[in-house]
Formats: sequence, structure tokens, C-alpha cells
Amino acid sequence: MLMLQPPGWVRPKGYSNGIVASGRMVFVAGQVGWDKEEVFRTDDLVGQVHQALTNIVAILAEAGASPAHIVRMNWYLADAAEYNARLAEIGAVYRELIGRHFPAMTALQVAGFVEKGAKIEIEVTAMLPA
Repeated sequence: MLMLQPPGWVRPKGYSNGIVASGRMVFVAGQVGWDKEEVFRTDDLVGQVHQALTNIVAILAEAGASPAHIVRMNWYLADAAEYNARLAEIGAVYRELIGRHFPAMTALQVAGFVEKGAKIEIEVTAMLPA
């Protein structure tokens, strides 16, 4: 993978502007903060981020991938203000589960989720070497 950083641009914090990758693609559907039994064990945003990322890591492993293979990550937020207020905690959970790998990312506040009780949904695209 090649991280794209145009000359003179400020380096983004916590994500990459773009990535060039080739190989076999893995698409992970949006994961909310519920466990493998589809039960929300917490209504805390950081707890749900932890569970959603745990789910993503487990799904990637099924494809023989790891978090280092993630090239794109989309975050859908119930409350952008709460997300921003808890960014340090979310960052710690991210580094615990994903490491210091920062793919291209998008974060959006949405009107709601299909799954009642969700505070976050995260989807990823990963690229396994050919």
C-alpha cells in the first residue's frame, strides 16, 4: 500500500488522504456496537466503537486479513458532537484494536440507524496482497 500525501499538505491526524493498493478486495458491511448475538451490551459510544471495531477485526480474520490491510473506513455517527468530545477515548480504542494504521476515512453524522440503540456504524474495505 502507498499512502498518498501531496507535497506541502498538512499531514492529517488519524487518517490518510488516500491510498493506492492492489490485490484481493475484502468488503466488510457496516458494523454496529452489538456483539455476535446481535445484543448491545452498552449504550456508551466508546463501548460501541470498541465492539464495532472488534467485529471488524473478526470478520477481516475470516478473509485472512488484519487491520493493516484496511484501505478505507467509513464511520456513521449518531452524534458528531459526542464523537468529537470523546475523540481521545475513541482514539485509544482504535489504536488498541487497529493499531497505528490510518486508512482513508470518512465520518458522517446520520439521522438514525436501522438497529435501534446503535450510536455508531463502521464499514471498511481491505486489500489483501495478490
